[in-house]
Amino acid sequence: MLPNTGRLAGCTVFITGASRGIGKAIALKAAKDGANIVIAAKTAQPHPKLLGTIYTAAEEIEAVGGKALPCIVDVRDEQQISDAVQKAVKKFGGIDILVNNASAISLTNTLDTPTKRVDLMMNVNTRGTYLTSKACIPYLKKSKVAHILNISPPLNLNPVWFKEHCAYTIAKYGMSMYVLGMAEEFKGEIAVNALWPKTAIHTAATEMLGGPGIESQCRKVDIIADAAYSIFQKPKSFTGNFVIDENILKAEGIQNFDIYAIKPGHPLQPDFFLDEYPEAFSKKMESTGAVPEFKEEKPQPQPKPRSGAVEETFRIVKDSLSDDIVKATQAIYLFELSGEDGGTWFLDLKSKGGNVGYGEPSDQADVVMSMSTDDFVKMFSGKLKPTMAFMSGKLKIKGVCIWLPCFETGTLE
Repeated sequence: MLPNTGRLAGCTVFITGASRGIGKAIALKAAKDGANIVIAAKTAQPHPKLLGTIYTAAEEIEAVGGKALPCIVDVRDEQQISDAVQKAVKKFGGIDILVNNASAISLTNTLDTPTKRVDLMMNVNTRGTYLTSKACIPYLKKSKVAHILNISPPLNLNPVWFKEHCAYTIAKYGMSMYVLGMAEEFKGEIAVNALWPKTAIHTAATEMLGGPGIESQCRKVDIIADAAYSIFQKPKSFTGNFVIDENILKAEGIQNFDIYAIKPGHPLQPDFFLDEYPEAFSKKMESTGAVPEFKEEKPQPQPKPRSGAVEETFRIVKDSLSDDIVKATQAIYLFELSGEDGGTWFLDLKSKGGNVGYGEPSDQADVVMSMSTDDFVKMFSGKLKPTMAFMSGKLKIKGVCIWLPCFETGTLE
């Protein structure tokens, strides 16, 4: 595990939802340095199903060397947020780090999600993050440390992450969009980043959602705490990032991730919102939640002989295809490429096993992307970001916008 350096000694860390789970783990990690922890959470009385209150968390924090300020805070209530911030400033002299961890979840589809549940998720996740950030920013701007960390995912527009729990996804992505906006707004003053786990994390909420036995497929909250601690060590120039816990800890030199597993060696449950390709695309693309049934594989048109960088790119893509990628994506891409070695190409991630080729796919494409062959190769090799390609007019898109993760990672070089 990542060792403590003592660099957070005397820093004040304001954490929403810190009475248990991930929030408390981040608090305890910082407290071992001698940090001041503001526990901003709702639970003042013991919960019948969930262990921990703001007061029991405070006892644990002080037991490992930190100072604690338990505050009853429902992040839907702007006055409670303001009161907690003022108490923190009065007791500790300021605020150095804000962790927006409080979150509400309902993995239900549109028709099965009551309006009050939608309101809860939007008000806790999206609005609560905004209000808490707004209240802390005047004090963060005075800090030499100055970090905002949202526990929220990278913005992945693959429809698979919307179809089963649209309201939750939108509420969670609201937290992530604040990272984009506030990182630019406060550049040079406050580092604003997001942190998300690569795998399921074992918490009381995970047990309630996943049922018995889910813990063996999870990692401990310690991995998120270590990743957050790593981010807090970085300068204000480290901002606007969507950090995955495992990736940043690998950069810190951590190699053995079994130390974070509840059951070392047991297969782990991937977390939501991550699409990652294997081999040529760097990592395995996996999905949790409902998995659509496969269609029977249909004969694909025989590709015409091609040569060059585009053909080589598609060959690498084809070699990397797997059932896991198809399950997670469920989309057909059509590429209309101009220039040498251009023409119409397809990437079918709906049919069993997946397929690529020259010409039209056997089923209608979900997404049509038009660009030059040179820009296509640059985008797949990571030399051209898709957002820049789109905004500059080099990439034109028709249909639902489903980004391929390899565009962002550039792992086909």
